[in-house]
Amino acid sequence: MKLLTILDRYIIKKFLGTYIFSITLLMSISIVFDINEKIDKFLTNNAPLKAIVFDYYVNFIPYYSNMFSPLFVFIAVIFFTSKLADNSEIIAMLSNGMSFKRLMKPYMISAGVIALISFILTSFIIPPANSTRVNFQNKYVRDKSVEYATSIQMQVDDGVILYIDRFDNKSREGFNLALDKFENKELKSRLIATRIQYDTAYHWVLHNYSIRDFEGMREKITAGTQMDTTINVTPSDFLVSVNDFEQMTTPQLYKYIKRQKSRGMANIGGVSITQFEIEYYKRFASVFSAFILTLIGASLSARKVKGGMGLNIGIGLGLSVSYILFMTVSSSFAISGTMSPLLAVWVPNIVFITIAAFLYRKAPN
Repeated sequence: MKLLTILDRYIIKKFLGTYIFSITLLMSISIVFDINEKIDKFLTNNAPLKAIVFDYYVNFIPYYSNMFSPLFVFIAVIFFTSKLADNSEIIAMLSNGMSFKRLMKPYMISAGVIALISFILTSFIIPPANSTRVNFQNKYVRDKSVEYATSIQMQVDDGVILYIDRFDNKSREGFNLALDKFENKELKSRLIATRIQYDTAYHWVLHNYSIRDFEGMREKITAGTQMDTTINVTPSDFLVSVNDFEQMTTPQLYKYIKRQKSRGMANIGGVSITQFEIEYYKRFASVFSAFILTLIGASLSARKVKGGMGLNIGIGLGLSVSYILFMTVSSSFAISGTMSPLLAVWVPNIVFITIAAFLYRKAPN
């Protein structure tokens, strides 16, 4: 028995072909609008044509294509399935003894291909591409990089708490450092410095420092004008912009979240660690969204209706937009602390898989 019949290959070709066509069409329009919006910035800042094409737009396309992939999946399924139904092709398939369940096989294979490619892109390919794109934007469009931080407080080691009043990344200088070491909740030593300079690889230079060591009732004070030391922290640990998670591969994102949580960093420069967690869980949830939206789209548009293809496309667009909106709203609950990031990311999938199950039962057989 063949794994894929001629009919399976026909549906897969239609699905993936429509999906690619819709992405190509929308990205072409998006690029035209983006060029129109940013052309003045490109000319004013003398952006090289090579950088515009290869550093910005070559990385712009996969980022936004993948971001709206659920929408493209839904549109593709609704469009070509409605066309099949309108031409009575689905009626012919079902009349020849094919069940709707069997009909869904090529749909699920196509969704699996899209989900796998999307996960690989999101986890390993798009993040480094985003770094190039963001660096271009910071240089030639609008600089959104974070170069300054205040009131930095974090745990840099077991029982070691770091505080820096302010830090300027351009000069790599910080002011009013305090480093407290605790043992069994008892303060054992306190290091303070009026100015610090970051070198490389956790190497810091302290200026005008003093160290107070506590041994029972005794206190030993050591002071000096300059001292080289190693502190397990780098400026990138607290200079965080709102979209930094987009530049991390999935393994890097996991390690970053784990590291920052161990340091007690719930909020870094106004950016919540929850936003990083949402991005991490979303990369896995989006894999399942391709299957859920495919099932909804196929079940909804497989029946020939009086309103024709336009009615199905309208309903499909409404559901796909509501899915994206639902994802945004639930994520905001996680950021506010009302809901866990894992639950916030999966709630839209849970709701829409219920809708998918209902529509699947109502689908023609």
